[in-house]
Amino acid sequence: MKNQLLEKISSRSLRVAIIGLGYVGLPLATTFAEAGFPVTGIDIDKTKVDLANEGQSYIADIESSTLQRLRATEKLTCTTDFTVLDEIDAVSICVPTPLRKTREPDVSYILSATQYVREHLHAGQLIILESTTYPGTTDEVLLPELESTGLKAGVDFFLAFSPERIDPGNPHFGTQNTPKIVGGITPLCTELAQAYYGAAIETIVPVSSARVAEMTKLLENTFRAVNIGMVNEIAIMCEKLGVSSWEVIDAAATKPFGFMRFQPGPGLGGHCIPVDPHYLSWKLKTLDYTARFIELAAEVNSSMPHYVVDKITHALNEQRRSLNGATILVLGITYKRDINDVRESPALDIIQDLLNRKAVVLYNDDHVPTLKLKERTLHSQPLSNGLLQAADCTVLVTDHSYYDIPFIVQEARAIVDTRNMTRGFTDSKISKL
Repeated sequence: MKNQLLEKISSRSLRVAIIGLGYVGLPLATTFAEAGFPVTGIDIDKTKVDLANEGQSYIADIESSTLQRLRATEKLTCTTDFTVLDEIDAVSICVPTPLRKTREPDVSYILSATQYVREHLHAGQLIILESTTYPGTTDEVLLPELESTGLKAGVDFFLAFSPERIDPGNPHFGTQNTPKIVGGITPLCTELAQAYYGAAIETIVPVSSARVAEMTKLLENTFRAVNIGMVNEIAIMCEKLGVSSWEVIDAAATKPFGFMRFQPGPGLGGHCIPVDPHYLSWKLKTLDYTARFIELAAEVNSSMPHYVVDKITHALNEQRRSLNGATILVLGITYKRDINDVRESPALDIIQDLLNRKAVVLYNDDHVPTLKLKERTLHSQPLSNGLLQAADCTVLVTDHSYYDIPFIVQEARAIVDTRNMTRGFTDSKISKL
């Protein structure tokens, strides 16, 4: 079976299935299809499946022309039917792993996908989990479920973990040229997973086990969460000390060794950094250990949207205005620039807090025409001098490249800048983190 899989990989006849066609799965599916493999994308969301089959991309990093070309060459087909797994040689599971309200891992999507795979598992299949999760998921959850079929991992089928490393909107690194970590249940599982990904991705980094691969992903994102939490607290400290946090950071960044630049902001956003460290924290709690750095960083980062609202309140006070009834214009809703992804965006918390305090909230973000909140729906307003002048305070949250900052500074009545987009401006109406 090993030789058969390696031959299929070499000849590009390996039939690939990607379960989950979101920000991770669709780019992975197109990467394998562009490498010459016949790929089947599977998702329970019929809307995504229909759009992909029509050649219409719903992911900013994937061009519709790419989907249309792959559909025309029949290298990529999408479906909601899991029975196609009967004919598949290799399966990558790329489903969501959100947190519950209690900050406990929600692995229900992984469990559901695993059960579908189990129903269609056959000898010679290679199964890889990509969804970020706590260390031990692959061998504690997937392995017993799949081996309940009577087939044995490393002998009859092959099981590994390979964490996704997607950075939406990154113009330099995508699925194909970002190094890929792989760790199998057995050395043979690792070898085959390495060969599988190596046929479509430039650099493969094998590790000794699935658990090491799972922990690697959590280290990457915990490192960022903790350091962002630290620099966010530094920004608060600098304000109390009466110095510019940005000037301090700029000065520290001139050191050519021993310092890595992180910048303060309105909080954490995206599909990884706000979520993944809690998977590790939860796992350690089951082992009677408290991940103190993770807990402290989460406390600081989760407080930042409220800190921004406090700065808005202060800016209004300077105008002898109350937050209650004031018009606040939020510029940028996505969690990072020039993408359409609002998952965990701190802008959502800022807006909800403002609404709770009876403010009138308007926003502009060309990437997010409509924003659905808990109890209402907002629509992006065209950015104009009239809109800026009508707002009592303008909040710069996401630094989209199309924003004309000098124009905004000139027209806005008061500004709270959470990303230092107004660097170089000394206008007294600007409040910076």
